[in-house]
Amino acid sequence: AETQESLGNETVEASAGGGAVTVVVNGQQKILSVKISPDVMTAGDVEMLQDLIVAAVNEAIEKSQQVASQKMGEITGGLGLPGLLG
Repeated sequence: AETQESLGNETVEASAGGGAVTVVVNGQQKILSVKISPDVMTAGDVEMLQDLIVAAVNEAIEKSQQVASQKMGEITGGLGLPGLLG
Protein backbone atom coordinates (compact mmCIF):
# COMPACT_ATOMS: atom_id res chain seq x y z
CA ALA A 1 0.00 0.00 0.00
CA GLU A 2 2.87 2.36 0.82
CA THR A 3 4.46 1.67 -2.54
CA GLN A 4 1.21 2.38 -4.37
CA GLU A 5 0.93 5.67 -2.51
CA SER A 6 4.51 6.63 -3.36
CA LEU A 7 3.87 5.79 -7.02
CA GLY A 8 1.07 8.34 -6.95
CA ASN A 9 3.71 10.96 -6.18
CA GLU A 10 6.03 9.92 -9.03
CA THR A 11 5.46 11.68 -12.35
CA VAL A 12 6.74 11.17 -15.87
CA GLU A 13 6.33 13.38 -18.91
CA ALA A 14 6.16 12.44 -22.56
CA SER A 15 5.62 14.51 -25.66
CA ALA A 16 4.85 13.98 -29.32
CA GLY A 17 5.23 16.10 -32.41
CA GLY A 18 8.31 17.88 -31.14
CA GLY A 19 6.51 19.08 -28.04
CA ALA A 20 3.21 19.86 -29.75
CA VAL A 21 1.46 17.62 -27.20
CA THR A 22 2.83 16.93 -23.72
CA VAL A 23 1.29 14.49 -21.23
CA VAL A 24 2.15 14.06 -17.54
CA VAL A 25 1.25 10.73 -15.89
CA ASN A 26 1.86 9.54 -12.33
CA GLY A 27 3.29 6.18 -11.27
CA GLN A 28 -0.23 4.77 -11.01
CA GLN A 29 -0.77 5.40 -14.75
CA LYS A 30 -3.21 8.27 -14.13
CA ILE A 31 -3.05 11.24 -16.49
CA LEU A 32 -2.35 14.42 -14.54
CA SER A 33 -2.21 16.90 -17.40
CA VAL A 34 -2.29 17.31 -21.16
CA LYS A 35 -0.74 20.37 -22.79
CA ILE A 36 -1.42 21.20 -26.43
CA SER A 37 0.63 23.81 -28.25
CA PRO A 38 -1.47 26.63 -29.72
CA ASP A 39 0.39 26.09 -33.00
CA VAL A 40 -1.22 22.66 -33.37
CA MET A 41 -4.66 24.16 -32.86
CA THR A 42 -4.17 26.76 -35.58
CA ALA A 43 -3.12 24.06 -38.05
CA GLY A 44 -6.69 22.75 -37.94
CA ASP A 45 -5.66 19.13 -38.53
CA VAL A 46 -7.86 17.29 -36.05
CA GLU A 47 -6.65 13.81 -37.06
CA MET A 48 -3.02 14.81 -36.55
CA LEU A 49 -3.84 16.26 -33.12
CA GLN A 50 -5.65 13.07 -32.13
CA ASP A 51 -2.68 10.96 -33.24
CA LEU A 52 -0.25 13.17 -31.28
CA ILE A 53 -2.37 12.87 -28.13
CA VAL A 54 -2.54 9.08 -28.45
CA ALA A 55 1.22 8.85 -29.03
CA ALA A 56 2.06 11.08 -26.05
CA VAL A 57 -0.36 9.27 -23.72
CA ASN A 58 0.96 5.85 -24.72
CA GLU A 59 4.57 6.92 -24.22
CA ALA A 60 3.78 8.47 -20.83
CA ILE A 61 1.97 5.33 -19.65
CA GLU A 62 4.87 3.16 -20.79
CA LYS A 63 7.34 5.33 -18.87
CA SER A 64 5.05 5.23 -15.83
CA GLN A 65 4.90 1.44 -15.96
CA GLN A 66 8.69 1.32 -16.09
CA VAL A 67 8.88 3.49 -12.96
CA ALA A 68 6.36 1.23 -11.20
CA SER A 69 8.29 -1.91 -12.17
CA GLN A 70 11.52 -0.38 -10.93
CA LYS A 71 9.92 0.56 -7.58
CA MET A 72 8.44 -2.91 -7.18
CA GLY A 73 11.83 -4.42 -8.04
CA GLU A 74 13.44 -2.36 -5.29
CA ILE A 75 10.87 -3.60 -2.76
CA THR A 76 11.13 -7.26 -3.68
CA GLY A 77 14.91 -6.98 -3.73
CA GLY A 78 15.06 -8.41 -7.22
CA LEU A 79 13.53 -11.71 -6.12
CA GLY A 80 11.67 -11.97 -9.41
CA LEU A 81 8.41 -12.99 -7.77
CA PRO A 82 5.90 -13.93 -10.48
CA GLY A 83 2.95 -11.63 -10.92
CA LEU A 84 4.42 -8.67 -9.04
CA LEU A 85 6.32 -6.96 -11.81
CA GLY A 86 3.52 -6.65 -14.28
